Amino acid sequence: MELKKVSKDVYEIPAENGMKVPARIFASESILKNIEKDKTLEQVKNVAHLPGILKYSIALPDAHQGYGFSIGGVAAFDLDRGVISPGGVGYDINCSVRLLKTNLKKEDILKKQKEVVEKLYEKIPSGVGRGSKFQITRKELNKLLEGGAKYVVDNLKMGVKEDYLHTEEEGNMKDADSDKVSERAVNRGIGQLGTIGAGNHFLEVQYVDEIFDDKIAKKLGIKKGQVTIMIHCGSRGLGHQVASDYIQLMEKEYGFKNLPDRELINAPIKSKLGKDYYSAMCAAANFAFANKQIITHWIREEMGKLFPKVKIDVVYDVCHNIAKFEEHKIGGKNKIVCVHRKGATRAFNKQPVIIPGSMGTASYLLIGTKKAEELTFGSTVHGAGRISSRSLALRNLKGEETKKEMNKEGIEVKAGSWKSLAEEAPEAYKDIDEVVKVVDDLGISKKVARLKPLAVVKG
Repeated sequence: MELKKVSKDVYEIPAENGMKVPARIFASESILKNIEKDKTLEQVKNVAHLPGILKYSIALPDAHQGYGFSIGGVAAFDLDRGVISPGGVGYDINCSVRLLKTNLKKEDILKKQKEVVEKLYEKIPSGVGRGSKFQITRKELNKLLEGGAKYVVDNLKMGVKEDYLHTEEEGNMKDADSDKVSERAVNRGIGQLGTIGAGNHFLEVQYVDEIFDDKIAKKLGIKKGQVTIMIHCGSRGLGHQVASDYIQLMEKEYGFKNLPDRELINAPIKSKLGKDYYSAMCAAANFAFANKQIITHWIREEMGKLFPKVKIDVVYDVCHNIAKFEEHKIGGKNKIVCVHRKGATRAFNKQPVIIPGSMGTASYLLIGTKKAEELTFGSTVHGAGRISSRSLALRNLKGEETKKEMNKEGIEVKAGSWKSLAEEAPEAYKDIDEVVKVVDDLGISKKVARLKPLAVVKG
């Protein structure tokens, strides 16, 4: 396919052969070489065929092959002519990251490093098949699906108001409708609240290694040497089942006619099925917000036992897999559109942005910009992005070696299996420092602080 360089770190596939808009790829030359190794560019091009797409089909520097959209893919759709696609949101609806700040210093953790990782691993279930100690009735779950983190704080008394006030959408997607979530999805999710899950999900105790913007860091309460805690998880089995349910319903209702890829199955935004999916997706997103709120409450409990004077506050909580109705400038006019972010983070002007690294590497706190609103529908990367599949990582890497290397770097790690450590080894991912440099250079999010791991609980 034709790929033109537009400017530094910006490439374009011109609109052709049924594409309704061009495809834009934001990447450095070396990152682009990794992106070209799988079907990412083909997927970005395919998204450009969808009805009602506006301006560009976008791939960010962490882009790699996914289901339907590439992971690291962004697209916005006209409300009257456009579609909503589960493949543009992902199976793990509202897979997302919450960053906590503490009054602890790096030295405090180093004195109790093994205890910290053991206590958190014991309290907060992670990995495949580990259920939760948290119990909830079906009636309460329906309320939680419609109330998100706000319901957990206000009704279950697990947290404080500031927790959800520092969360995207204040931790509550208001169009959620629990009636649109199937019984099977409920059964898969009801025993999983307060759990991390598997894959690339984690709980990580970190310290602030470097400050890049003193003014913003101070405003966010971040300083060098301070301990932070990052939670990366999503909507677990409930979100996965919501995606599966609506993919099947859309396939039955609309078939695959005129689709360049059957994984891009969709429904018109204003159709009954499109509206039903959005309401169910919002409910799954609320489940994810609530999940992290419960985990936050348990982190406070466990860290409080080890450090009686600890104070833990939410810096921010951002979505990675979501579709949302937002106002953006299209053709010089402000317009409400449906933005799909698949493995991408909202980066509105002055909004905190959290970018986790791969296991054992640095993570970053950034700030959103006006430029992101102009270039990428207010979006930036959600992480480093894979360069090899999990199956390839398993063939080439050993979990035992990954743990040994992390220990050498002074990082304590606890995981449910050696397999999960091998799958998520740093070698399977792009260089987080380079990915962040690209978005910082482009101005779609600006570096505030770099965070380095001390203790990792792996899904």
